[in-house]
Amino acid sequence: MNPLYGSVAQRAGHRCEYCHAPEAVFNFPFEVEHILPVARAGGDAGGNLALSCRSCNLRKAAYITGIDPEGQGIAPLFHPREDEWAAHFRIDEESAEVQGLTASGRATVTRLGMNSPAQRATRRQWMRLGLFP
Repeated sequence: MNPLYGSVAQRAGHRCEYCHAPEAVFNFPFEVEHILPVARAGGDAGGNLALSCRSCNLRKAAYITGIDPEGQGIAPLFHPREDEWAAHFRIDEESAEVQGLTASGRATVTRLGMNSPAQRATRRQWMRLGLFP
């Protein structure tokens, strides 16, 4: 486990900093993710680290941009240390979808594949239990 896990997880409130999944319902700890990937010269400083669920981390990989599906072209992915989550995303409580509000938000939702049927069904259960959002 990453030695910085404790401080990164505490700062994130034990939620994925991308999709806001609650870590408490998983049977393993979330991952410490490099916002600017090591492959792109990102380092291990705290300002470059985020807590990420396995799904978001795998799909983000070494990407730093994505395509805005509303035709705004290429957009930077959401940056948890520089961007405010609520300015870029919202949760639709009826559909249980994470919705992008900006080009970066929409590109991040698309790149990270945040709204699969399984993810939406799981979010609905978390909502019923009061664990999400």
